[in-house]
Amino acid sequence: MRSVAALAFDGVIPFHLSVPTLVFGRVGTEGTPDYHVEVCAERPGTLRTPAGFDIVVNTGLDAFERADLVVIPSWQRDMGISAELRDALHRAHARGARIVGLCLGSFAVAASGLADGREITTHWAAATELAAAYPKVRVRADTLWTDLGDIVTSAGSAAALDCCLHLVRDDLGSRAATELARSLVTAPHRSGSQAQYIPVAVPEAVDDDPIERAMVWARTNLGEPIALDGWARIALMSRRTFTRRFRERTGNSPQQWLLHQRTDRARLLLESTTDTMDRIAAETGFGTAVSLRHHFHRILGTSPAAHRALFAGTPVPAPPPHHLRQCPSP
Repeated sequence: MRSVAALAFDGVIPFHLSVPTLVFGRVGTEGTPDYHVEVCAERPGTLRTPAGFDIVVNTGLDAFERADLVVIPSWQRDMGISAELRDALHRAHARGARIVGLCLGSFAVAASGLADGREITTHWAAATELAAAYPKVRVRADTLWTDLGDIVTSAGSAAALDCCLHLVRDDLGSRAATELARSLVTAPHRSGSQAQYIPVAVPEAVDDDPIERAMVWARTNLGEPIALDGWARIALMSRRTFTRRFRERTGNSPQQWLLHQRTDRARLLLESTTDTMDRIAAETGFGTAVSLRHHFHRILGTSPAAHRALFAGTPVPAPPPHHLRQCPSP
């Protein structure tokens, strides 16, 4: 059984704390839990929350000493961390525990110094402040989560769910993560990035937004070759202007966005039909089954056959032991 220590603090938002306790506390086979979850605090006792009720935490930072995952589910931007908490995080990290900062929990991770010279993520609205406060870390505002192997960080509240599901997938395999996602009524894997949630000027009608018009056209023609020049003409723009405006609108290049759309369509067809790989590749614009497998695995981290097997209820091979796998790239 893996051990998880989730850190609570005075002023913690209950929803943020509930994400790791819910995800890791709900995983198990035949009534046996796969994780033991402890909620701890620097100073055990009654902690206030902004939700109108208090919570009582009985365990101190000694929980870090026995944890495989140390989770900081949120933080207060101007709070910093105490020497006691910093030392506890360093001891846990040196022992081999993975340190996880969810949403603003990345501030505590950065303050610990464990991520100096490395790349972490946080909620897009706090990224500039995090980068300014801790210039030794590189902050990404576009990813939903970042896994360095020993340090894992995520964006906002919903992305914290994605990140925790990723950790379950990493520990227990795709089947366990997919079944857990179903029980939580959430997606096993969300493609895309935070960029799609950053506020942008949105016109009142699609006709007023040439980029949105081009996106709708592309989604309805995924099975056809889509050349960038022709796509730009749909938006009545030059190729260069279209590419720049598209990136401003979505946070991705047109080609990257299109690849994700095709992968999502392929995923839905794998889940809902018995079509062959060649047919799905043709319907989604990948052209060949080889291309479909390559891009599907690169984006979703699994093969089309394995993904279909999960939804068909057939066994899939277990992932190799963690020490034999390369740490995911940020």
